[in-house]
This record gives sequence, structure tokens and C-alpha cells, in this order.
Amino acid sequence: MADHPSCTWTGASGNKYIYEVRTRRPKLTLNEPCNFIYAKLDGQRRWVPIYIGLGDLPQRADVDPHAVTCIDAKGATHVHVHVVADRDDRMAEVNDLLENFPQAYEPDGCNEQKAS
Repeated sequence: MADHPSCTWTGASGNKYIYEVRTRRPKLTLNEPCNFIYAKLDGQRRWVPIYIGLGDLPQRADVDPHAVTCIDAKGATHVHVHVVADRDDRMAEVNDLLENFPQAYEPDGCNEQKAS
């Protein structure tokens, strides 16, 4: 995965994560463990996260039909991808980003709040 623009997302911890920016439904042949941010640009040309999650490329887009329907309804135009091999690291990164971008949670975004 090269030759695509990148975007740096910052977690609540201050950690920075570099994601490759792809079109909404990329043609991918890889089968790599990744984190995803479905996003769109706002009026100031800043990326707005709609859904932040983890999975394997290219299967992820079809895992949760509710999330896909929501992502479509919220107008995601791109998917940002970050390959991370270790599952615990992927989960920590997703949680860090969700903590810094609560707008990714419903009703503004498509991530579901976990029960406490």
C-alpha cells in the first residue's frame, strides 16, 4: 500500500497514527490486519471521522451491515487505513482515537457506545 495520500490522526494520548487515504470502496487484494477510519471532509476541508474500527483488508467493509448502512448514510467518501500487525495494538489505537474523536460515536457517527 503505497502511492496514496496520508493523514495523521492523533489519539487522546497524544500518539500520532499515520493512515493511508483511500477512496470509499477501494479495490484491495491484501489480507492484512488494519485499523480503519471511514471519513469525509467538512466545510473547512478537515477530515471528520464517521466510523473508527479494526479488521482485515479487504473483508472489513462487509462485517457489520448496520455500520455499513450508517457509514453510507453519513456520507463517508474515503476510508483511511493503517496496517497494524498486533491485535492488542490495533485495539489500543482504536480506543485512543475514539477517546479523542467522540463524534465518531452515534448519533453523529456510526460507532456504538459500549455499555459501562
